[in-house]
Amino acid sequence: MVKRSYNIDVVLQALSDPTRRQVIERLGMGPASVSDLAAPFSMAMPSFMQHLDILETAQLIYTEKVGRVRICYLNQNPFSVMESWLQVQKSLWETRLNQLDSFLLKTKGKKYE
Repeated sequence: MVKRSYNIDVVLQALSDPTRRQVIERLGMGPASVSDLAAPFSMAMPSFMQHLDILETAQLIYTEKVGRVRICYLNQNPFSVMESWLQVQKSLWETRLNQLDSFLLKTKGKKYE
């Protein structure tokens, strides 16, 4: 099995656009054709394809051609990497906030000159 690495900066940049986030949300319900994904958006197909290219470059989706139809699939692996990174950040901030809380409780009522 090939172990892939995911660039969190590229993933976050890809998810910074609301159109791309909506595509990801839709693919969370299951695979879809490009035309089905593009239907809710009022943009030309070449513009929509640029969004898909960005998502595919970030490895958030992959596509497969079935006959004349291109089907898009969600790749959940980059989300696991992001989830791990966010969990570390959350843990760090919880520790810092707990330390601040302890400090404030210890110094409550003390006067500083």
